[in-house]
Amino acid sequence: MTNQTAELDLALREDEPPALTDTSTPLEVTKHERWERSNRLSLMFMKSHVSKGIRGSIPECKKATKFMRAVEEQFVSSDKALSSTLMKKLSSKTFDRSRSVREHIMEMRDMAAQLKSLEIDISDSFLVHFILNSLPTEYSPFKISYNTHKDKWSVNELLTMCIQEEERLKQEKPQSVHFVVTHDKGKRFSQQKGTGKQ
Repeated sequence: MTNQTAELDLALREDEPPALTDTSTPLEVTKHERWERSNRLSLMFMKSHVSKGIRGSIPECKKATKFMRAVEEQFVSSDKALSSTLMKKLSSKTFDRSRSVREHIMEMRDMAAQLKSLEIDISDSFLVHFILNSLPTEYSPFKISYNTHKDKWSVNELLTMCIQEEERLKQEKPQSVHFVVTHDKGKRFSQQKGTGKQ
């Protein structure tokens, strides 16, 4: 590593030296020039590597440290917006039967994990209630059973119970079988079986 490369982050590690005056020593002049060069190179390097998506929203900065703080603030505000979006999605999520109940719960658990990475911790019992509230009306007896149960379930236990309940509901659904009956004269008509009508 060359001496010049080692000094690239000098402006990030050290405070800006005092402004030069007529009485500045050669050593102070050299130190100031090194710091200014490091500041310029650091700024150029950072600006060239910042995503175009946020580049326009960062105010013009002449100091590398201020530019870094401005970028950090952009990510903090992005995190807040993402947290808000995830909270809204999690609290309004409903099971629409387009996928299995397992996939539905896994998606909600993934949202909670994303929120945790953004420093918003959702407890297991709180997530269990979010999931239960997202289930449709045919799960009502199941929800009542949980609410009257003494023990609290973990998300994994709830997942297992919901999969079992989904299977039970599938088996209870009346199966509609369509078949064709042929009369003596070759006329055909359809009948529905298993619809509950006698």
